[in-house]
Amino acid sequence: MLRALTSTLRLPGPWRSLRTRGCASHGATGDPEIQVRALTGRDQGITELLMNRPSACNALGNVLVSQLLEALAQLREDQQVRVLLFRSGVKGVFCAGADLKEREQMSEAEVGIFVQRLRGLMNEIAAFPAPTIAAMDGFALGGGLELALACDLRVAASSAVMGLIETTRGLLPGAGGTQRLPRCLGVALAKELIFTGRRLSGAQAQALGLVNHAVSQNEEGNAAYHRALELAQEILPQAPIAVRLGKVAIDRGMEVDIASGMAIEGICYAQNIPTQDRLEGMAAFREKRPPRFVGK
Repeated sequence: MLRALTSTLRLPGPWRSLRTRGCASHGATGDPEIQVRALTGRDQGITELLMNRPSACNALGNVLVSQLLEALAQLREDQQVRVLLFRSGVKGVFCAGADLKEREQMSEAEVGIFVQRLRGLMNEIAAFPAPTIAAMDGFALGGGLELALACDLRVAASSAVMGLIETTRGLLPGAGGTQRLPRCLGVALAKELIFTGRRLSGAQAQALGLVNHAVSQNEEGNAAYHRALELAQEILPQAPIAVRLGKVAIDRGMEVDIASGMAIEGICYAQNIPTQDRLEGMAAFREKRPPRFVGK
């Protein structure tokens, strides 16, 4: 069943909608709030996950969170996915954060359960086996920035606005922001940004190291997406198993002392030695030709 669902997601051509039975979002009942597209041609191996909840600026409500979790569960089993790119279908917005209007209707117990699910979503994004890229073409506030922080790489329009603004709403970041921001920027700067609830432009975020690249916005409002796609295209030709193992070595190694990290690197390196792609890389170097990696 899982393989069949994944196969459906990977049909080439237009966007494929992921529907959650009995869920309602903007528009008609059951309308999908995310869409998944597997690119074709020279971009085969890049999968795009598009958030599309215009009525709430892509705010993270129960439906959107459920559909993101479902899509990630399907895609993580698909070895053809070499890069996963998160983007928005709503102009001027990446993700406005948690849906506070929806949360107002929850009991305290329901709020706790929802935030736990939201934290679980960010952990699933962070643990996705292939590289992930957030294309931030607009506002990324609160949970929206936490989603981007859970990705491996971030690209923003210079005019995009982002920040962990929870303290301005009587809250604190609850979906990984207090942990991933200091790991990204350092403790003192992360504390300053969280304590003040400060908003940054894409250009300011790049200067601090919060995003990898910042680009001038275009008339279509998708400049960050195009730069993120270029970045994905750079990753695409590389040996996919080596890339995935490199991600594991970095992510797990950053959580331990350097001696333990070196041991983790050694384990990952050993797993890559028997692969066909390693032999292909050596053969291509010897024969002075581009390698043809197949992910085996």
